[in-house]
Amino acid sequence: MSDPILLTIAILGGTGKEGKGLAYRWARAGYKILVGSRTSQKAVDAAEEISMMLGGQAYVEGLGNLEAAQRADIIVLTVPYAAHRSTLESVKDVVQGKLFIDVTVPIVPPKVSTVQMPEAGSAAQEARQILGEGVEVSAAFQNISHEHLVREDSIDCDVLVTGTSKDARAETLTLVKAAGFTGWDAGPIENSVVVEGLTSVLIGINKKYGSTHAGIKITGIG
Repeated sequence: MSDPILLTIAILGGTGKEGKGLAYRWARAGYKILVGSRTSQKAVDAAEEISMMLGGQAYVEGLGNLEAAQRADIIVLTVPYAAHRSTLESVKDVVQGKLFIDVTVPIVPPKVSTVQMPEAGSAAQEARQILGEGVEVSAAFQNISHEHLVREDSIDCDVLVTGTSKDARAETLTLVKAAGFTGWDAGPIENSVVVEGLTSVLIGINKKYGSTHAGIKITGIG
């Protein structure tokens, strides 16, 4: 992968907790960050907040989703599932030839602790159908609580990465490491159904055991 400072990451839906957390971590690691939103002013406000968290020592800019996607090398989607399809369709033409990382989980209230997958199989597979074969799609960070993203201490939680090619997964794993997590190549995009489904399982565990940030850890490899 190229020098981080030369790469620009657009985080669409980046004004939410997950998006801002990832923006914070990658900006701290030296990437140029474009925070995207349907409302440009919300994106500007979120970018200013992240920049202040980093003492003004990072490149973070707020834009509308379309302009952010146009200007970036890598696109990360962190919108709620209800906005998944519409956001994908709105940026489809400008993300061709780029790496697209989908963080979306198909959670449908009120049964958020019950696995509910779309007809395509998973949110990531749905993204591939909408964006077409000209876009490499990977899926990651679905099982990470946003609370972990703004912590400075060590993170006892792993990230599973699926994707449409080995190169897409490798590039995504580089970003996982830059964010401070241990990542694992979890295979082709079809496997994202399992990874996304785990989020509902973890939500249920949080509710049952009074936690807010249950995660996963891969063992037996060393």
